[in-house]
Amino acid sequence: MVQTLRKPEIINIARREGKVTVDTLVAYFGVTPQTIRRDLTELAEAGQLERVHGGAILPSNTTNIGYADRRELNQASKVDIARECVKHIPNDCSLFLNIGTTTEAVATELQGHSGLLVVTNNLNIAVILSNHPEIEVVVAGGSLRVSDGGMVGDLTRQAVSQFRFDYAVIGCSALHEEGDILDFDLREVGISKEIISRSDKVLLAADASKFDRKAPARIASVADVTMFVTDQVPPPRCQALCAQAGTEISVALPSRGRG
Repeated sequence: MVQTLRKPEIINIARREGKVTVDTLVAYFGVTPQTIRRDLTELAEAGQLERVHGGAILPSNTTNIGYADRRELNQASKVDIARECVKHIPNDCSLFLNIGTTTEAVATELQGHSGLLVVTNNLNIAVILSNHPEIEVVVAGGSLRVSDGGMVGDLTRQAVSQFRFDYAVIGCSALHEEGDILDFDLREVGISKEIISRSDKVLLAADASKFDRKAPARIASVADVTMFVTDQVPPPRCQALCAQAGTEISVALPSRGRG
């Protein structure tokens, strides 16, 4: 494949997988490692990718990836994480699910549960659960963020403050290697902080690609959540912080046919 066709395909793979490696691209395109390294360098110089050891990732900046792209990003890992999350959520409890494509995957995996009160500021989650006869859904209203169906702002935060939740599952846009949970929208950050303060147990659901990304606004630390559910063992500093704080790390096993 000529370079002009190869580069767009590399970007597409990066958007689907969150990261591309030299070895994987060599096998995919049937070209030399030197050719792939040159492609990645040129894409990085153009601002379309960011080079990391052994490959490249989507650029880290202060702009979030579009919702449609995020839905496709690491989708298989999100399903694995979601299935692990719901193992720790019993029937007959109250639960908050916040904005995010990983929490949407959790909502899908809750179809076998009963007796739940699910409060959410994610209209997509409300739709996913709307026909479930054993799950009552409450939407925390506020300003609609059209890009992803999220409800944000002070009205949403006030709505959340009226509840006390047995469990909450939250996602994030990025994770610092030292354990900071990060996001892009300050309005969403304030709501996430309120969710954490109003929940007895908090599950952070985030795949390993979040350690390769950056976001400017701090929600909390992994030390502030009950369990961190992910798809790969976190970096050593994050592991140490979790151990010190008593935050359990649960690494989701790949579904059959994966890995």
